[in-house]
Amino acid sequence: MGSIDYTQELSVVEGKPALRELDELISKPLDSKPDIKFYIALAVTLTMLTIGAIGLTASLYYGTGLWGNNNPVGWGFPIVNFVFWIGIGHAGTLISAILFLFRQKWRTGIARFAEGMTIFAVITAMIFPIIHTGRPWLAAIYLLPYPNQHSLWVNFTSPLLWDVFAVSTYFTVSFVFWYIGLIPDFATLRDRTSNKIKKIIYSVTSLGWRHSNRHWQNYELTYLILAGFATPLVLSVHTIVSFDFAVAILPGWHTTIFPPYFVAGAVFSGFAMVQNVLIFIRKIFNYEHIITMDTLERMNKIILLTGMLVGYAYSMEFFIAWYSGVQPEVFAFMNRAFGDYFWAYWIMFSCNVFIPQLFWFKKVRRSIPFMFVIAVLVNVGMWFERFVITVTSLSRDYLPSSWAYFKPTLTDASLLIGSFGLFFTLVLLFTKSLPVISIAEVKAVVDGSQPKHGDH
Repeated sequence: MGSIDYTQELSVVEGKPALRELDELISKPLDSKPDIKFYIALAVTLTMLTIGAIGLTASLYYGTGLWGNNNPVGWGFPIVNFVFWIGIGHAGTLISAILFLFRQKWRTGIARFAEGMTIFAVITAMIFPIIHTGRPWLAAIYLLPYPNQHSLWVNFTSPLLWDVFAVSTYFTVSFVFWYIGLIPDFATLRDRTSNKIKKIIYSVTSLGWRHSNRHWQNYELTYLILAGFATPLVLSVHTIVSFDFAVAILPGWHTTIFPPYFVAGAVFSGFAMVQNVLIFIRKIFNYEHIITMDTLERMNKIILLTGMLVGYAYSMEFFIAWYSGVQPEVFAFMNRAFGDYFWAYWIMFSCNVFIPQLFWFKKVRRSIPFMFVIAVLVNVGMWFERFVITVTSLSRDYLPSSWAYFKPTLTDASLLIGSFGLFFTLVLLFTKSLPVISIAEVKAVVDGSQPKHGDH
């Protein structure tokens, strides 16, 4: 029998760069001063963030009456944005934790950024349910289960409270998981820098790491445990978010397909966002041989798979409504597709079901312009999915006398723009303050770094 060549299978870094070259390349953005392109990008994101800050300030001062919410559409853009950003944050843990447990080596070039994106997306998401309380300086504190002078306890049977526990737990575990992965890189940066202030910072954040065998053993065990702990959170967090809708009795919401449907949609949109940003990062920082075309193609395949799952869920919703024989359910879904909000439904369906089918073609999967545009449209479609689910059911409930058409206001639009501004501002600051690619993990998968049969 001939020998099997595993080199091609395991090679997730193109070429054979020396380990010191990887140190220099990945650390270069941290050592060099930002160029004019970085400042232009930062100016754009800060402008978006300022627009959102103006809308937020106006909302806190004048009240939520500035939003387009009405009776019966009591949930509008804030909840739509909340569910959207929680979904974006899911791909980070999926890429890093689940793919780590399955020993998928192609995750190494993109896992660090994906983990960071989870933190930023959850921070962005948490703003919206807080401001949706109307007076967060009075109401938000009551979401936490603590004794108080009013003898008022939160309603533990409400899925809105489950969100507090699920999202806060997800954020905490994701942050710890992200930080643990950074410790070896902090030590590498500590040993490289000649700046005294940076050396002190890296020495503190590296927690005394000395690259010893004992340190690596403890690190790998801790990382494995956290990956195993974080993996069910990917499923549980968006499942609980879906319960915000599914436990209600409103037509179009009261369905058991929501938990898997929301999880698939979250992974779908999250992978699209990771892919969008990584396309820029690999080009700006010359990471093409680390974030390879093969890696992007694998991500496109996952987008295709999850897009088909989402399309299946869309179709099953209509079948379940028809099969139930419940007239309000049938009306709710027919109203989504052909009612006042038909335009939002067909934008959602086109972007999430039809357009990703282009990834069946290898030339499209390996074309940067095509994959970028498709991923952007996926996120557009996923935002409209949350809009369709929230608004269409609320605007046409059981009581026709209260039916009303939801129209977003400029304040709604400013908060949406500001959320993207906050997210991308955090992403830009991340690229200049921390390594966006794990130095230690990339070194571990470079050809020649692993012992092979016959080596002496």
